[in-house]
Amino acid sequence: MSIPQSFIQELLARADVVDIVGRYVQLRKGGANYLGLCPFHGEKTPSFTVSPAKQFYHCFGCGKNGNAIGFLMDYAGMNFVEAVKDLAGQYGMQVPEDDRSPADRARAAEERQKHVTLTDVLEKAGAAYRKHLRGSPRAIEYLKGRGVSGEIAKTYGLGYAPEGWRSLASVFAEYDDPMLVEGGLVIVNEEEDKRYDRFRDRVMFPIRNVKGECIGFGGRVLGEGTPKYLNSPETPVFSKGRELYGLWEARNALREQGYVLVTEGYMDVVALAQLGFPNAVATLGTACTTDHVQKLFRFTDSVVFSFDGDAAGRRAARKALEGALPYATDVRTVKFLFLPPEHDPDSYIREFGHEAFQRYVSDATPLSRFLVEVAREGCDLATVEGRAHMAANAKPMWLQLPEGALRRQLLAELAGLAQLDAHELGELWTGKPARRAPWRPARGESAPARTRGRTLPVSRSTRALQILLSQPQAWERLSHDDHHLLCEMPAPHGALFAWLDSQHHDHGPQPWSALREALRGHEHESFAVAELAKLPPEIESDPAELEDILAKERQARRHEEMKRLAAAAAGDPVAFARYKALLEAQKPGRG
Repeated sequence: MSIPQSFIQELLARADVVDIVGRYVQLRKGGANYLGLCPFHGEKTPSFTVSPAKQFYHCFGCGKNGNAIGFLMDYAGMNFVEAVKDLAGQYGMQVPEDDRSPADRARAAEERQKHVTLTDVLEKAGAAYRKHLRGSPRAIEYLKGRGVSGEIAKTYGLGYAPEGWRSLASVFAEYDDPMLVEGGLVIVNEEEDKRYDRFRDRVMFPIRNVKGECIGFGGRVLGEGTPKYLNSPETPVFSKGRELYGLWEARNALREQGYVLVTEGYMDVVALAQLGFPNAVATLGTACTTDHVQKLFRFTDSVVFSFDGDAAGRRAARKALEGALPYATDVRTVKFLFLPPEHDPDSYIREFGHEAFQRYVSDATPLSRFLVEVAREGCDLATVEGRAHMAANAKPMWLQLPEGALRRQLLAELAGLAQLDAHELGELWTGKPARRAPWRPARGESAPARTRGRTLPVSRSTRALQILLSQPQAWERLSHDDHHLLCEMPAPHGALFAWLDSQHHDHGPQPWSALREALRGHEHESFAVAELAKLPPEIESDPAELEDILAKERQARRHEEMKRLAAAAAGDPVAFARYKALLEAQKPGRG
């Protein structure tokens, strides 16, 4: 959807960045500004500043900065549209949706209301489960036996669903409320016309989304019943293939520890938090998907998957590898940790200690090495047939990798194992000649006459738009900061990038034909269509060109910011400190 820039400016004028940040960070007054410990990196001395006058936050330690919308994007992992909607909701403002038909707006309003109602129902059930836990010695004894303290149980909101068939009838006055069924709390037996609780005699683990809302539950049976673990069904607010248990609780630890540890179960997450690894999350009884990986990379650039060392663990790791490949850019790290068959993370740490497990994590198998291991499994590289088989196994995995140094280095390594030239293997897999280094004249030679080529767009933002509309998968290869940079551009570009962000979030990458249909009625539809039409069909959009555009845009913005700061530095200590930090960052050898 397109959100008018006038509304965004009105929203930022009404919102108080001190209030928004203060809900997540403990701030204290320090002169004209507020100070606190940065939520984006670990520190003991406050370097995080929030300016009420400028409605801006900045960390002099890690460089994170922005307005209230940017803070919600950085801290809660929301995309631009989600952050605008969330902030507008906090201030009772309705986000304009003029590009939708009345029927579409009515349906969207109905869905939003249903979302709110369902999460309220689930929150109420979660509170009842927590109350039942306090009155259940048996459930408490189970948690104590697993080494879970009361503090950790409170952090994760653990509860207990009693043995009765209709315990929730004492919580909800209208037990026949359809929302109890739609939220996955109650099951209806149509043949016998009976209703009963889905979760009975189970330790309950509430599942929260990135906003902290309860969207479902996982229940671990007490005793020998089956299934051992039971999840909420798919509902309008809960999808197992997109949500991760513990992500809300781990969000701060991910920034402090610098990586996320992906495990296989609720108790793994809770036990790891108890033993000093609060940066763990778990998939919800399903294989790791691309949606899971995309969500994780909103919070951190380093993911470590933890699996059992048996055959089932290796199969799960291969699924995780498939999900991670499209997001394995040169600035991200993906690793695979395989524990001995007799251990899970909990038992390993208890036997060998925190530091031993940390070393195990540090020495985990990098994605590149695991990809090669998977490709060569069962292949005899001493034979031509075995090498050809290995190359065939590697091809679909390699093709999923984003363009960059990692992809090219892996091509060289796989080509070496296949005993082929890297350029030959690249041509074989892509069906087109591999790009080689451009010809440069030797000393004394003159360069050939430059042929007339296409006229490049004057605007960097327009060229970025052409690339992202013609190569929609490139959006997923960009970082959270890249998305923020693009969405903040002036209209029409910023509005179109925000719309594209929303499309990716809701539908994933779509071809231009699908995007073209979704654009109909958008206030900047004609601009986007016209600019893409200017792109000659023989021109290929290189993701590396997009990276260069973003780098130049950042450089231009820094230059403009430094000009403004230099003018204000004499009378504003915050501006002076920011100017010094930017100046220092430009020195050779600095990041």
